[in-house]
Amino acid sequence: MKIFITGASGYIGGSVAERLVAAGHEVTGLARSDEKAQLLQQCGIQPVLGSLDDSDILTKAAQAADAVIHTASADHPASVITLIAALERTGKTLIHTTGSSIVADNAAGEFAGTTYFTEDTYSDPVPFRRPRVALNRLVREAAIEKGIRGIVICPPMIYGTGRGLNPHSEQLPQLIALAKRLGAGVYFGKGLNRYSNVHIDDLVDLYLLALEKAPGGSLLFAENGDASFFEIAEALSHTLGFEGKTISLTVEDVVRQAGEAGRYGVTSNSLIRSVNARRLGWMPNSPSLAEYLATIQ
Repeated sequence: MKIFITGASGYIGGSVAERLVAAGHEVTGLARSDEKAQLLQQCGIQPVLGSLDDSDILTKAAQAADAVIHTASADHPASVITLIAALERTGKTLIHTTGSSIVADNAAGEFAGTTYFTEDTYSDPVPFRRPRVALNRLVREAAIEKGIRGIVICPPMIYGTGRGLNPHSEQLPQLIALAKRLGAGVYFGKGLNRYSNVHIDDLVDLYLLALEKAPGGSLLFAENGDASFFEIAEALSHTLGFEGKTISLTVEDVVRQAGEAGRYGVTSNSLIRSVNARRLGWMPNSPSLAEYLATIQ
């Protein structure tokens, strides 16, 4: 297949692209600079120079492909609308990437109980994430209204070393860097809030499985366990040699440093179950988050 990937130089997109190239697919990837384009080419990915705001470039690249995997942004309406319009009535596949903060709460570090959301569970998103939920719905409804095999994949906290140009995720590397700077594992508020997680290799498996088997309109959660931020802080403290020492930062500190995205990224509960993904045959088999944290240096 010929597959066009946005975010091909990023953590998720690069990991998916590398696996697709290894599997013998012809992969094109959006690149925002000549430097990124050259690096993609060295990885066996044909670069398409442009940005998410270049609708003509996106349209041409999408129409030339058999399938499109959109990983560059979960919050860029114009690119999603462009890709849907480009693929309308073709029956081609559009896989859009979102994140499990669509079911996050405003717990401020408190534990909200063991309520796990599946793909079919009703949820009322916090106002900050309603635009993201609307984009997910747009992609899924394209399977009915636009003649596109629209699929949405929703990972939570991702861990593990990725492939391609950017091997690192966001949440955990930032927590690790903060722990090293402060000499202690860091959590927020009481740190009792829990977040589901998934290894990058298992997540990539789901993208390839969805490309092959997922029906149009699918929403696929991707998780293989969960942990509280206090548990993560303790594990990092021991692994990094701080003998279990932990520090709590306030929610206000998080918002001041990282805005509302930071609030819902590290002070909320986001607990999901991958019912639809497992129905497809997805079977995560990578090391757990606890096992991974024990290897951090």
